[in-house]
Amino acid sequence: MSASRIPEQPTSPVDPVQRPRTPRAGRNLWAAIIVGLSMGAAILAALYTVRQVFIGIVAATVAVSTWELAGALRRAGIRVSLPPVLIGGQAMVWLAWPFGRDGILIAFVITALLCLLWRFPKGAAGYVRDVTASVFSAAYVAGFAAFATLLVVPVDGAARASCLLFAGVASDVGGYATGVLGGRHLMAPSISPKKSWEGFIGSLVAGTVAGALSVTLLLGGQLWQGVLFGAAIVLTATGGDLVESLIKRDLGVKDMGTVLPGHGGLMDRMDSLLPSAVVSWLLLSLLVPA
Repeated sequence: MSASRIPEQPTSPVDPVQRPRTPRAGRNLWAAIIVGLSMGAAILAALYTVRQVFIGIVAATVAVSTWELAGALRRAGIRVSLPPVLIGGQAMVWLAWPFGRDGILIAFVITALLCLLWRFPKGAAGYVRDVTASVFSAAYVAGFAAFATLLVVPVDGAARASCLLFAGVASDVGGYATGVLGGRHLMAPSISPKKSWEGFIGSLVAGTVAGALSVTLLLGGQLWQGVLFGAAIVLTATGGDLVESLIKRDLGVKDMGTVLPGHGGLMDRMDSLLPSAVVSWLLLSLLVPA
């Protein structure tokens, strides 16, 4: 998810009659809102009806995101071993339900071994580069996303996953709105030139409030636990967004894909949720045991 945005300014004088009108928000905002609300409704419906359907959504998202990341790497001359990474990613997500962390670890280790073998036919040139990218793709996308499966395993799993979604979305919306409306001081110009400290503060306020409310109301936790949870999600979401910005800058791409109108690629929406899923599971397991 992208947050803390500063609207781009034109770099050279352009005839205002000829210059196309660019939304102040920097993207097709209405399309982004419609897509975001539709995705949110589908996820919540799955969580509170049949939780395995939610895992299916996570698995499908992992497959598409892995495909997008592999495509971006391929355009940069790096070849990901897609078959073992895609299959192994599905194994990580689904095996987390019956076998927990052991299922994720075993599926990841087997995936890494298959990546080492799959690259043999192409020879030594670029072997380390390609295998490293394959293992990284498996860990970064499916490995992190599998913790969303772990979130929904307990009896109150729907509420736990909801805490992640509410805090993550609030962080994104708060940072985006604050950054667009009042962002002035760049946060990391060499990584993401649209991020501002004002936007980060907006993320921190909105995400912390959402975390506090969701943890206390949905899980019966204490207020300080919710505040800590919300703040942690904001930090990991912001860090995840910056990590993907670095990846895209290194690969020379603007978006990972174009599958979501107003958002870019699916991977461009997953960037903050992937590390946040890990931190959510860790914190909720410690603070509010099932």
